[in-house]
Amino acid sequence: MSAASSGAAAPEARAPGPAPGSLRAWILAARPATLGAALVPVLVGTCVALVEGEPRWLLAFAAGLGATFIQIGTNLANDVFDYEKGADTEARVGPLRAVQAGLLRPRQVRAAMVLMFGLATVVGAFLALEAGWPIVLVGLLSIASGVAYTGGPYPLGYHGLGDLFVLAFFGFVAVCGAAFVQLGFVPALALWLSLPVGGLATAILVVNNVRDRHTDRRAGKRTLAVRLGKRGGLLEYGSMLALGFGVPAALALSRGPWLLLPLLCLPWGIGLLRSLARLEGAALNPILVSSAKLLVVHGVLLAAGLLLGG
Repeated sequence: MSAASSGAAAPEARAPGPAPGSLRAWILAARPATLGAALVPVLVGTCVALVEGEPRWLLAFAAGLGATFIQIGTNLANDVFDYEKGADTEARVGPLRAVQAGLLRPRQVRAAMVLMFGLATVVGAFLALEAGWPIVLVGLLSIASGVAYTGGPYPLGYHGLGDLFVLAFFGFVAVCGAAFVQLGFVPALALWLSLPVGGLATAILVVNNVRDRHTDRRAGKRTLAVRLGKRGGLLEYGSMLALGFGVPAALALSRGPWLLLPLLCLPWGIGLLRSLARLEGAALNPILVSSAKLLVVHGVLLAAGLLLGG
């Protein structure tokens, strides 16, 4: 059976990748394009601290640094665990993965993963000393979830729980955590703004899972896109856009029109949804990248709206 007849797109020919073991290979494994998903929640949480009380800039910086370490550690975990579980194979249509491509050895990536999570633990210990014991719990849960997303006896991403994980940790935990370390409490505004941030972060994952649903099904990876099909993925992506743009619009009714700034991105988001409906396979890679950029631009506009209205 051909790839076309099975419903899966054939992988596109890629340009030569980095040399095995090179710095470029490590940068590839770290996936720098995903770091916006780690930093945008800290930016929004810090702006909440600015309008709700007195921000603590050193703690804001530390929160961003810790989030970056956790994000890179999670990316490394995904790289090695997806390879070992058979989800990343030569049939992969997504961006190159370091272990699957033979650029890095699994043990090297595991060691780097441990290093990243270790550095995150050091930063978390500093934040806990300054902001209290709840940060210990947040940090441990974040690291454990980063590993459990694709690793361990019950990997979240393989059982359709990855979307909930992203919505919770890139939304509620990250935005509210960034506000808490600076204010000592979680204001209601942080809770509300965790929804659009987490929603647009989840939209990135939706594109990834819709693109990979055929190879994921063969590998036993039961993402929501595998369980619900492309139509379900489109509905989920649209729902995440509704969170991303509906919540700021609703908050603008009570907190002023500056919170409507993120709606400048709405046509962009609608265009991405239409492209997701129309395209398949490797053609969705640019939509994945654009969804990540949408989160960053939306987050900056949301932060600007908070400051201008606050």
